[in-house]
Amino acid sequence: MADDHSKKLAKQELKEKHRKKMEEKKKEASMVRKIVLILFLITIIAVGAVGFGSYRYVIGAIGPTDENDEEEIGVTIPIGSTPDSIGEILEEKDLISSSTVFKYYIRFQNESGFQAGDYLLSRSMGMDEIIEDLKDGKVYEDYATSFTIPEGLWLEDIFAKVAEETNVKVEELEELAQDEQYLGELIERYDILTEDILSEDIREPLEGYLFPARYDFVDEEVTATQVIESMLDRMTGVMEEQGIIALENVSFHELLTKASIIEGEASTDEERYTISGVIANRLNVDMPLQMDPTVAYAHGEHLERTLNEDLEIESPYNTYNRNGLPIGPINNPGANSIIAAMEPEIHQYLYFYHSPDGEVYFTENYSDHTEIVNEYQ
Repeated sequence: MADDHSKKLAKQELKEKHRKKMEEKKKEASMVRKIVLILFLITIIAVGAVGFGSYRYVIGAIGPTDENDEEEIGVTIPIGSTPDSIGEILEEKDLISSSTVFKYYIRFQNESGFQAGDYLLSRSMGMDEIIEDLKDGKVYEDYATSFTIPEGLWLEDIFAKVAEETNVKVEELEELAQDEQYLGELIERYDILTEDILSEDIREPLEGYLFPARYDFVDEEVTATQVIESMLDRMTGVMEEQGIIALENVSFHELLTKASIIEGEASTDEERYTISGVIANRLNVDMPLQMDPTVAYAHGEHLERTLNEDLEIESPYNTYNRNGLPIGPINNPGANSIIAAMEPEIHQYLYFYHSPDGEVYFTENYSDHTEIVNEYQ
């Protein structure tokens, strides 16, 4: 009987322990649920607060900087301005609170067509109003100073052209374009410029970076700084329009070097892409590019014909006696050559020849190339 009683007590004790244990687990589970719920609520509140804060920030940024200030502020948007530079101008005038928000807002809204000109804006205007005014603004029709730069000119020829059409002297442009302190400032400001342009063997640091186009100025007198930076702004704008500026792992220096060779070699837009493919193929097999325009640039003179003795010059620009790209651009290419450099045609050609009658012949091997050349010589 005693044993049965003991067993009964042991079972009851075990049940009691189990019951207490279960109650403790329930309490723990309840506490965990409460903690999780509290943490979840805190997270929701935090995310909501951040989201609400971001929402309020953006709403504030696209709204007027001072809705009660209707004083008109004069703003000049220069020819060739990019959305980034327009945003910076507006922020400097305190017409918008953030040029960064402006940049992303116009991309999100797919806004374009901003016009150069003079505007009267106020801090009581929201970003949408300002954008509309900038799209409908008056573009200058009569300019005091204008000049047009053709595609493929050397930097020295560009400076000579500018000097012919403006008050700026060649010496002023040349001195500024070689000023290391100024070049360092430009590198800080322009994404397309890197330390590559400061290489000791580079002949003209800004060669390749001055975009060929028509340039108009309201003032009769312009400065060397205005000329150079207007052309850099336009090159940046072209890169942005083509989506090149946003690409990662792209060397603008190499891109413009390829584009300048294409500009020097191609006669038509169709040829640009095929020649770009030849350049890509030769680089892939580590074969000298052997492009005649690079030889002329190495000599520093425009050659009517490239003779065998011309090929012997020792220069980081001469692609006959060194593999790979020259050290830098050999002229200032236009948009079509830049795009062709980004999008080389896929083919197997390694050679091409421009015949005296204007035809260009592309071949895959040296034997075929020699046969064509011999037909014309």
